[in-house]
Amino acid sequence: MSVSIPSTATPAPAMAVRGLRASYAGREVLAGIDLDLADGEVLCLIGHNGAGKSTLLKILFGLHPADAGEVRLRSRALKPHPSLMARDGVAYVPEGRGVFPGLTVKEIFTLALWSASLDAGEGRARIDEVLELLPKLRDFWTKRAGQLSGGQQQMVSIGRALLSRPSILLLDEPSIGLAPKLFQDLLTPIRAIQQRRGMSILLVEQNVGEAFAVSDRVVAMKSGVTIYEGKPADLADHAKLLTLF
Repeated sequence: MSVSIPSTATPAPAMAVRGLRASYAGREVLAGIDLDLADGEVLCLIGHNGAGKSTLLKILFGLHPADAGEVRLRSRALKPHPSLMARDGVAYVPEGRGVFPGLTVKEIFTLALWSASLDAGEGRARIDEVLELLPKLRDFWTKRAGQLSGGQQQMVSIGRALLSRPSILLLDEPSIGLAPKLFQDLLTPIRAIQQRRGMSILLVEQNVGEAFAVSDRVVAMKSGVTIYEGKPADLADHAKLLTLF
């Protein structure tokens, strides 16, 4: 009689990179990055300007080519492309918001639903879900994005990404131009839905105080390589944190 033994193998990460290298105009930006984003975790990526953090996110979503290395999505090696990543449950919020200034918030959301080929009923359900998470969107629902403040535009950009109900969310510097309180107002509902759905988030952020409060793990980059990995609590000593920048 055979007896089955429960597997003790470590689950495959939601997303992983191995030996990733990339450059801009002949200058190396990533110099062999290895990184895992686990299922259901918020991983905060920190480092000085030019460390390669934003480039890494662009590669993961297919917006910049890698020179070498491998990207894996749930154990499957692939060549990232925006339409492919979106289809497979990856959403990306770029640095600088990237909203259409001439469209109203409602029109931006409608366009996102149309591009996802969702029917009217499902689209309405998705919008209601996002408005429940980010209720302040209702206050400027019919305003053009170009008339909104930086914080409001960032909320629109994040809300648009959440419409797709992603399993992996790539967030690039969401605090830029925001007061700490506004940034906290954005992160709190995102953390809530992340925990409820088991979503994985890779967060690139300089505002480490607020970002660490919602993160499970921290990785620091410097000059295109990773130099530190640990828990946010391990960096409570500011002197230790400053050595990473």
